Amino acid sequence: MVANSHEPSRRRANGEREAEILAVLQEVGTPLTPGEVVEHLHDELTYSTVVTILTRLHTKQLLTRTPRGRAYAYSPVADEPGLAARRMRGVLDERPDREAVLTRFVDGLSSADEELLRHLLGPEQDLDR
Repeated sequence: MVANSHEPSRRRANGEREAEILAVLQEVGTPLTPGEVVEHLHDELTYSTVVTILTRLHTKQLLTRTPRGRAYAYSPVADEPGLAARRMRGVLDERPDREAVLTRFVDGLSSADEELLRHLLGPEQDLDR
């Protein structure tokens, strides 16, 4: 049986590639140029693809960039937990009914996470629904 040459190859979503590049920048801990990012990646992304992804992440305000020679050097604006918190705030900011979103979020928490949130907000905060 001959393999069908028309079968689509597995392409990774842009979000996966963005996450991979963010992970490299987090791991290295110093600003990297696109060429340096390419050197740290373990797959076959081209220089131009890396530039596109870095530019997209910068536009999303997930990276800062500073000139270095003829390129920019990029670094994350926050660590992994900070980036996750920014994404959560972004989702919240996009919705008109913040109270409903927060209520549904808290309703979906495990008991342990709800207790942790209570602890983080302090004993005077009341999260009873």
